[in-house]
Amino acid sequence: MEHKYLIVIDMQNDFVTGALGTAEARTIVPRVVRKAKGFQGTVILTQDTHGNDYLTTQEGRILPIPHCIRGTEGWRLVPELDRLKKELGLTVYEKSTFGSIRLAKALYEKNKKRRIDFIELVGLCTDICVVSNAILFKAFLPETHIVVDASCCAGVTPETHAAALTTLRNCQVEIKDV
Repeated sequence: MEHKYLIVIDMQNDFVTGALGTAEARTIVPRVVRKAKGFQGTVILTQDTHGNDYLTTQEGRILPIPHCIRGTEGWRLVPELDRLKKELGLTVYEKSTFGSIRLAKALYEKNKKRRIDFIELVGLCTDICVVSNAILFKAFLPETHIVVDASCCAGVTPETHAAALTTLRNCQVEIKDV
């Protein structure tokens, strides 16, 4: 039996309908929820998490738009995924930066005990957090099949989404677009 993971990246209100929301992000919500519901393996969620000091951080100075501040409505998962999280008891990894080193290390440790055959990533934003996590996982687990489902991702813009997919392909991450 295959050991498989679906990692749902940062499907939070601020990236869908809030401070950094886009029409493309809103479009993928039903597909991401459907994929998470039907996934035959372990589903893990990540949650971009910043403090009230966000604007004083390097990220905040470069992107001075407060978002995903812990405890705010924008920080919360989109309602459909929040319900699924509660229903299925899904694990959430909060992360203060683009990639989750804590999640990559946890997967690395799991892989030492039982080989992880497959990791699929979906979510937001393709060109920032999805690409960062996919490359982290590839670095920690170079022999694991890493896939990004482009139909369940959205970037800051359609152009940067496409550019991220090119970068991922170059880093030997499979791109699926169903």
